[in-house]
Parts: sequence; structure tokens; C-alpha cells
Amino acid sequence: MSYLTNFNNESAKQILMDIIRCVNQPENSKKLSEAKASAGKEMILMMQHVFPLVMQLQLEVIKGHGFPGNREGLVQFSQLIREMERDDMEVARLRSQIRAIYLPPIAINTTNDILI
Repeated sequence: MSYLTNFNNESAKQILMDIIRCVNQPENSKKLSEAKASAGKEMILMMQHVFPLVMQLQLEVIKGHGFPGNREGLVQFSQLIREMERDDMEVARLRSQIRAIYLPPIAINTTNDILI
């Protein structure tokens, strides 16, 4: 857990930027584009095809920064980022960029729609 002693807002931003760069590498971008094309606009298919690819790329990046390269490491990293994004708009912006890859924007008419 020595990776946690050096983990701060700056290292969080660096890791998030590394994830974005990894996603944008040509081979990864191609895989994601194909997965998105096969999913179409179906959220369930996005979560089945695109989400796992993004999570795998995130695992590879965080492992390179000392986090465990498994589900627990990813959960731990995500929790730390969520805590930091409350106080750091840049962390929030970078996290939103990553989420936008697998969670497309949803238009909601707040005056007419009721969410249960």
C-alpha cells in the first residue's frame, strides 16, 4: 500500500490523464469504436461491450502506478477519485471524460419526466 502514501490530487490527475491517453491509443480506440458500434444506443449492450474494455484499460494504467491490477485496486482507485473530485474540479472533469466513453449523455426533460 505504499502507492497510497504518494497519492494526492496531482498524482490522481496524472493517472486519469494516462487513462485517457491509453484509451485514445489507436489500437484501443479502434476496439472501443467497434464495441460502441456493436452496442448502438442500447445501454445494456454498452455495459456489456464497452464498459469491460474501459475497465481493462484502467486496470492496466493504475497497475503501472502501483495500484493492485485487479478489481479491488480499481474499486480503491475509483473511491479515492470520487472523494477528490468533490474538491478538485480538474479531477472531476477528467473523471467525467472517462465516464463519457461508456456512459453516453442522456437527455432528460426535467419539467415533464418523473424518475422513480
